[in-house]
Amino acid sequence: MDSLAATALPDLWDRLTGTQPDPDLWVVLATAVAALAVVVPHPLWRISRNAVTIAHEGGHGLIALLTGRQLTGIRLHSDTSGLTVSRGKPYGLGMILTAAAGYTAPSLLGLGGAALLATGRITLLLWAATALLVAMLVMIRNAYGVLTVLLTGGAFLLVSWLAGPQVQAAFAYAVVWFLLFGGVRPPFELQAKRSRGGAGDSDADQLSRLTHVPAGLWLFLFHAVSLCSLIGAGRWLLEG
Repeated sequence: MDSLAATALPDLWDRLTGTQPDPDLWVVLATAVAALAVVVPHPLWRISRNAVTIAHEGGHGLIALLTGRQLTGIRLHSDTSGLTVSRGKPYGLGMILTAAAGYTAPSLLGLGGAALLATGRITLLLWAATALLVAMLVMIRNAYGVLTVLLTGGAFLLVSWLAGPQVQAAFAYAVVWFLLFGGVRPPFELQAKRSRGGAGDSDADQLSRLTHVPAGLWLFLFHAVSLCSLIGAGRWLLEG
């Protein structure tokens, strides 16, 4: 048994940290089109936006922990809204970074995923995403949130363990493209709501109160991060 474990663990580590061959260019382009197809049409976006909300709230939660705040819970709702609650000083750098992490998280996760794919680390990307979803599941505090994260994590787990290399590659590229495209749309939606006088307690407005910087400038930052991430990561994916 000990010898089996001694053999299996290095093999597992090699599989995790090793590189896999890049898919053909047509696969990269097809996954980009598929990601656009679930982000652009409004009926499909109402469903797929749940995955962006997972990344959004997960970003709040991760940065809250990294800045020393106490994360008490995350809720995901069927209208694709969410809420992350943390305890700590209601001001200061930690609170500012936590508030800024939501709208930037999907795009930055997509950028990080593109960096891994550009170096051929498809398996590492899938396992890292699964680990993050499992960690997030512990902090979910409502039934719909648990169901959403379980389904998403289950998809990653099934592909990671049961699918072949080509399917894993296509899935990984589709996920990264989705995060990149999906990260662009929410800031525009927030901008539209604010132009109609809504979303008065949005992340941008909270940041404005914390920093005394106009909410419009924070909204500009969200746009800049999402668009720059899409452009930069897109080049990596297409050139990889």
